[in-house]
Amino acid sequence: MKIVVDLSRCQGYAQCAFLAPDAFRMHGEEALMYNPEPDDVQREQVLRAAAACPLQAILVDQLEGKEAPVEASP
Repeated sequence: MKIVVDLSRCQGYAQCAFLAPDAFRMHGEEALMYNPEPDDVQREQVLRAAAACPLQAILVDQLEGKEAPVEASP
Protein backbone atom coordinates (compact mmCIF):
# COMPACT_ATOMS: atom_id res chain seq x y z
CA MET A 1 0.00 0.00 0.00
CA LYS A 2 1.20 3.50 -0.81
CA ILE A 3 -0.09 6.80 0.52
CA VAL A 4 0.11 10.21 -1.11
CA VAL A 5 -1.10 13.29 0.74
CA ASP A 6 -1.77 16.52 -1.13
CA LEU A 7 -0.11 18.78 1.41
CA SER A 8 -1.39 21.87 -0.37
CA ARG A 9 -4.94 20.72 0.48
CA CYS A 10 -4.19 19.48 4.01
CA GLN A 11 -5.34 21.97 6.65
CA GLY A 12 -4.04 20.10 9.70
CA TYR A 13 -7.35 18.82 11.08
CA ALA A 14 -5.39 15.74 12.26
CA GLN A 15 -8.20 13.22 11.80
CA CYS A 16 -5.73 10.95 10.02
CA ALA A 17 -3.20 11.20 12.86
CA PHE A 18 -5.91 10.30 15.36
CA LEU A 19 -7.17 7.30 13.36
CA ALA A 20 -3.83 5.95 12.09
CA PRO A 21 -1.08 7.25 14.39
CA ASP A 22 1.53 4.82 13.05
CA ALA A 23 1.12 6.18 9.52
CA PHE A 24 0.32 9.87 10.14
CA ARG A 25 1.51 12.34 12.76
CA MET A 26 1.38 16.04 13.27
CA HIS A 27 4.59 18.03 13.54
CA GLY A 28 3.60 21.15 15.37
CA GLU A 29 0.04 22.34 14.97
CA GLU A 30 -0.34 22.25 11.20
CA ALA A 31 2.46 20.24 9.55
CA LEU A 32 1.55 16.65 8.65
CA MET A 33 4.23 13.98 8.51
CA TYR A 34 3.35 10.58 7.07
CA ASN A 35 4.80 7.22 6.11
CA PRO A 36 4.25 6.85 2.33
CA GLU A 37 4.45 3.03 2.56
CA PRO A 38 2.80 1.81 5.77
CA ASP A 39 2.64 -1.89 6.63
CA ASP A 40 -0.36 -3.89 5.47
CA VAL A 41 -1.15 -4.43 9.15
CA GLN A 42 -2.20 -0.76 9.21
CA ARG A 43 -4.45 -1.09 6.15
CA GLU A 44 -7.81 -0.67 7.93
CA GLN A 45 -6.61 2.26 10.01
CA VAL A 46 -5.15 4.00 6.95
CA LEU A 47 -8.33 3.50 4.92
CA ARG A 48 -10.43 4.91 7.78
CA ALA A 49 -8.06 7.86 8.11
CA ALA A 50 -8.27 8.60 4.37
CA ALA A 51 -12.07 8.43 4.48
CA ALA A 52 -12.17 10.75 7.50
CA CYS A 53 -10.09 13.50 5.88
CA PRO A 54 -12.47 16.48 5.58
CA LEU A 55 -10.57 17.81 2.55
CA GLN A 56 -10.02 14.44 0.84
CA ALA A 57 -6.29 15.12 0.70
CA ILE A 58 -5.23 11.47 1.16
CA LEU A 59 -4.89 9.05 -1.75
CA VAL A 60 -4.33 5.37 -0.95
CA ASP A 61 -2.97 3.06 -3.62
CA GLN A 62 -3.58 -0.55 -2.64
CA LEU A 63 -1.00 -2.71 -4.37
CA GLU A 64 -1.10 -6.41 -5.26
CA GLY A 65 -4.13 -5.95 -7.51
CA LYS A 66 -6.57 -6.01 -4.60
CA GLU A 67 -8.38 -2.84 -5.55
CA ALA A 68 -7.99 0.29 -7.62
CA PRO A 69 -6.69 3.43 -5.88
CA VAL A 70 -9.11 4.71 -3.28
CA GLU A 71 -9.69 8.41 -2.85
CA ALA A 72 -10.98 9.58 0.48
CA SER A 73 -14.68 10.32 0.60
CA PRO A 74 -16.56 12.39 3.17
